[in-house]
Parts: sequence; structure tokens; C-alpha cells
Amino acid sequence: MIKERGRVTVREKVNRHKSISIILLLLLTIPFMSGCWDRVEINDLAIVTAASIDKKDDGSIELSIQVFIPKSISSGGGEGGPSQGAGGATTLVKSDVGSNLSEALSKLQGKVPRKVFWGHCKVFVFGEGLAKEGIQEQLDFLLRHPQPRERANVYVSKGKGKAILESLPPLENYSGEVIKELSDLHLGLRVTLHNLDEMLTGNSQAVALPFIKILPPAKGEAKLQGIPYIFGTALFERDKMTGTMTEKETRGLLWLKDDMESYTVTLKPEGIEGLISINPISSRVRIIPYIVNGNWRVSVKVDTEGTVIQNGTKLNLTVPKSLKIAERTYQKDVEKRIRLTLLHLQGNGDDVIGLAKEFYRKYPKQFSEAENDWERIFEEMEVEVDVTSHIRRQGYINKPAGLPEKEVKDR
Repeated sequence: MIKERGRVTVREKVNRHKSISIILLLLLTIPFMSGCWDRVEINDLAIVTAASIDKKDDGSIELSIQVFIPKSISSGGGEGGPSQGAGGATTLVKSDVGSNLSEALSKLQGKVPRKVFWGHCKVFVFGEGLAKEGIQEQLDFLLRHPQPRERANVYVSKGKGKAILESLPPLENYSGEVIKELSDLHLGLRVTLHNLDEMLTGNSQAVALPFIKILPPAKGEAKLQGIPYIFGTALFERDKMTGTMTEKETRGLLWLKDDMESYTVTLKPEGIEGLISINPISSRVRIIPYIVNGNWRVSVKVDTEGTVIQNGTKLNLTVPKSLKIAERTYQKDVEKRIRLTLLHLQGNGDDVIGLAKEFYRKYPKQFSEAENDWERIFEEMEVEVDVTSHIRRQGYINKPAGLPEKEVKDR
């Protein structure tokens, strides 16, 4: 009995120690289980919807932010859209300058009674002057800061980027939303912060960003009611802007990047009176690099299908011969656009389509040996363009509308 009592006493001591250890462990973990100790209320945040970065004449950096106005929701500027009149705007623009972007933000925070929050910023606009002198330092801040999203869209503006933020478009709530919607429609290049970083650290270090400017307000509209729109492409060598591409040349670039959407090709068949408009519904682009006997060549193969959305000719597109005429015209137009773009890019040594990356993947050893001479190779490279086009749909009607049967041609 004495031994059994001793065993029971030892067990009790062990159990007592275990209970104390568990209690102490729970007490230590309680502070870490509180999920709201460092919370920031939404009422304490200044939500940034868009931002622009410009360079002043004295070399300082000007940061402008477009901040959402919470009270605009209750005052009629929310779901039904802003009145854009007195008190009707849904955003305001605040700016400040500094020796770099972080200092400008620190000074700007002193002008805003809420904590500046970047988590909902969908648009970053670099002013043209800053872009020409280099954007690497600004990109470093945006990617290093924990709040800006890497999928936010990046643009270059004609003139000052601040003017883009200050415009009051009559259709959308604020200008940042206008630019984002245009990018979503693929009416120009769509480049995110992540894409920009990849291009700058890629083999060719060539960058293409959508170039935007403000469409002047119509007669009778307020001075600031201009609409931002994408009208071309800004080209960069490393982090410095070196030139631009027109809207027409940008279309060819979109073909090369296989990013054609919401776009209409208007054609004039040779020897035929009138125009045909075709909407590309699908496309497949393959870029195939070759090195033969020391010669660097590229084959660009495009396979596209389209649908007719307007037939201003007298051609009956249900007839195979007439359809072939339209398809051949479509093919030549796409090929012409691509060649026009390649001519511009090779003439300036801007490999924004990523040919360096394609060659590195297929010929890593040869590319590594010739990497320092890549710009010359790119400029002199022979490019073969092969376009295959098909018209799969002729629209909801077969023959040209509004024409008597005898005038329709079945060529």
C-alpha cells in the first residue's frame, strides 16, 4: 500500500505540472490570437484610385494622387454617377514634391488627414518628361512598397501626368476608371507593374507602354471635361523613353503580341467599289527564331479568323469566289500592319516584342555569345511574315443590304 500511494503521488505531481504548462502556454498565445489589435478602420484611410509621377524643372519629383471622396456616395455621386457639379465629384487630386518619390509621398501625407492607402490604386501614370529621363527609381519604390498591386496598369502621358488625373470625364466617375476600362477593352497595350518589371529585366530590356493624352472637351463642356484616351505607344530603351508609335503602328504591335480584341479592320478590296469591315474573333501568333549559317532570322506566322460586321461593297460573300477576295484583302491588310510595325521597331532597335527572349530559349549558347551585339542583330534581322486569314461568319444577313438582287455581284 505504501508503494501504491507513492506511485499515485508522483502521477499527481506530473499531471499538475502538465496543467500548469498548458495554462502558461495559453496565456502566452492569447496576445497573438487577437486579430484586431492593429486594425485600421476604413474611415481612417485615404483610398487612392490613380496616381501620376512627374518631374519638375528643378529635377524634383511631383507625386499626384487621385483620392476617393467617401461622402460623395451619400451625396449622389455614387451608384448613379457623379453630377460633376458643385460637390458632385467622387475624387479629388492632391500633389506634393520631393527629391524622390518616397519624400514626395511623406510630404503629401501631411496634406491628407487620412492614411494614404494604395491597395485600390489601379492606374499609375508617368509624365512624358520623367519617362524620358528614366523611371527605374520610381518603379523601385512602387514594387518595394507593400501596398501597390503588381497588376495595376502603367501608362505614359503626353505632357504632365497630373493633368490626366484632374480631368473630369462625363461618363465615368473619375479619369482613372476611364483609362482602366480602355485597357480592359484592349484598345491599346495593356501593361502592369509586373509586366514592366519583367521587360526591364529581360534579355532585350526594351519596353512598350500605352501612351495617353486628353481628348479636348466638346463645345459647351467644362474645361476639365476632356476624356483621357490611348492614342499610341511609348517606346523605352531600358528605363528611358526614346520615342513613340502611332495608333496604326500599335495595331501591328498588338497583332505581334497576340492581343487583338475589340478591334475592327476596315478593308478596300482591290478593284471593288466600297469597303468591308471585319472584326477579328480569334488569332494565333507564332514567332519562330532561326539561326542558319550564322544568319539570324525570324518567322512570324499568324492564323486569324474574322466576322463581317459591315459590307459596303456589292460582293455576295456567300459565294466562295467573293469570299476569297475578302479573305485575301484581310490577309494583306494584317500583313501590311505587321510589316509596318516591324519596320519601325527594327529601324530604332526597339525589341519590344521579345525576340531576344525567343532566341535565348532556343539558342542559349549562341545568344549568350552575341548578347552584347543584339541591337545590331535585331536591326539587320530578316523577318518573314506569313498570314493565313479566314472569314467564318458573314453576319446575320447573306447579301449586301439595301441592294436589288440584280446589282449584287457573285464574282
